[in-house]
Amino acid sequence: MARKHNFYAGPAVLPVSVIKKAQESLFEYGDSGIGVAEMSHRSKQFDGIVDGALASIKRLYNVSDDYGIVFVQGGASMVMAINALNFVTEGGKAQFVDTGTWARRAISEVARSKAEAEVIWSGKDVAYGELPELSDLTFDPKADFVHMTSNNTIAGTQFRDFPKTEAPLFVDMSSDFFSHPINMNQFGMIYGGIQKNLGPAGSALVIVRKDLLDRIPAGLSEMLDMSVYVKKGSMYNTPAAFTIYMTSLVLDWLENDIGGLENMDKINKEKAGILYDCFDQSGGFYRPTVKNPAHRSLMNVTFRLADEALESTLITDATAAGFIGLKGHRSVGGLRASIYNSCPTESVREFVKYLNDFAAKNG
Repeated sequence: MARKHNFYAGPAVLPVSVIKKAQESLFEYGDSGIGVAEMSHRSKQFDGIVDGALASIKRLYNVSDDYGIVFVQGGASMVMAINALNFVTEGGKAQFVDTGTWARRAISEVARSKAEAEVIWSGKDVAYGELPELSDLTFDPKADFVHMTSNNTIAGTQFRDFPKTEAPLFVDMSSDFFSHPINMNQFGMIYGGIQKNLGPAGSALVIVRKDLLDRIPAGLSEMLDMSVYVKKGSMYNTPAAFTIYMTSLVLDWLENDIGGLENMDKINKEKAGILYDCFDQSGGFYRPTVKNPAHRSLMNVTFRLADEALESTLITDATAAGFIGLKGHRSVGGLRASIYNSCPTESVREFVKYLNDFAAKNG
C-alpha cells in the first residue's frame, strides 16, 4: 500500500514504525498470548506500559515530583470543564488570552461557574491572525489561574514563549505537545488532547502541580475531581488503554528515534520553513493567513490562494495526487497543512513540489 501524505489536523498522522509495532501488538503483546487491546488495565503488563509512558514524559519535559501526570478521558474539552469546577473559587476569576476557538471554549466553561472569566486580550478583531506581545499583558496575581492556548489549529498561530505569572499558568497544549522543549516549572498545569502529536483520539494528558490539588472544593463528582485522577494514577475507572499504549510508543519514538525535543524542534522548524518559504516566494499566489512570521505556527500552516476560487480545485486535485486533509477549518475556510511531529519532512517537500507545479499551471 502506498501511504498518502497526511495533513489532517487531528486525529493526525502517526509514525510508520509506531503503526507497525502496534499492528503486531494488536495480535499479541510480547509473549502474553493476547493482544494489547484485550489486556486488563489492572494487569502487570499494562502497569508496565503506563509506567514507561510516565517515565518518558518526565524525561522529555524534565518533570519534577512536584507534578502529577495523568490521563483523562474526554479530551481537552473535559479538562477545561474540570478546571472550571476544580480551580476557580466562587466569586474569584480566571484570566484568559483569547487566541481563538479553543481558548473561547475554556472561557465558556469558567463563564458557566460563579466566577469571572476575564479576557485580558482577544484577537477577535484581527480574525485571530495575530498574537499579543507578552510584555503588554497585565496579569492579576490574585487570579485563580491564567489560561493560554499554546497553538491555535484554526488560525495558525503559536506561542513558543510564555509569561511569568504569579497566578498559576494553565496552558492547553493539545496541538503542540512535545514539539519543542519547555520549562515545566513555570506552569501550574499543561494539558491537551492526545490525538494530534501523541497518539490516536480517546484521552487527554494532564501535568498538574500537586499543591494546586489542595484548592479543589469538596463534594464534586469523583469523575470531575482532578485529585482523584492523580491519587488513582489515572485508574479510577478503565482508562483509554489502547490510546495510552499508542502514546507510549510515540513517546519512545520521540526519545529514541528522534533523539529528544531539541532534535524534534529542529525538524519542525525545518518542515515549517520549507512550506512558509514556498508561500513567501510564490509571488503572492499563496498567501499565509498569519502575516507576522514570529506568530506563525510550526504545527498548523494556514493559507489562502490569491484567487480563492481556485482553492476547491487545489484541494480536489491535491487529494487525487495523494495529499489529504488540506481543507481549512469549516469556520474560516481556506487551506491548512498540519505538519505535526510525525509528519515526515519528505511529505512536506513533496507537497511543496506539488504547490509549485500547481502555481505554474494556474498562475
